[in-house]
Amino acid sequence: MGRYGSDQLGQFIVGVSIATMVLSLIFRGPVLQILVVLLLTLSYFRMLSKDISKRYAENQKFLTIKGRFFGYFKNWKARNQQRKTYHIYSCPTCKQKIRIPKGKGKICITCPKCKAEFIKKS
Repeated sequence: MGRYGSDQLGQFIVGVSIATMVLSLIFRGPVLQILVVLLLTLSYFRMLSKDISKRYAENQKFLTIKGRFFGYFKNWKARNQQRKTYHIYSCPTCKQKIRIPKGKGKICITCPKCKAEFIKKS
């Protein structure tokens, strides 16, 4: 009671320590074993901590970094799916990305942001 408990950062640290433990079984060495002990100690320290606001801030920072990392791949996947039916061009003046359907021939594109016109093949 009154302890922080487990969160996503703690679960990530435990997962990394388990992966490191498996690696230490394959590659015998004291460095990996020490790293496993340190990671598990950090995990238990975070779970048993009474400084809840600090642990919460650490977890929020981790979730922000995780969101950026996975958000990049999510956007990349969406862009690749759109490339099947659209060309994606950047405006030469403001660098705004513009999606144009494929198969329309050579067309004049007007940027919705800066109203610049340029000609591209769709």
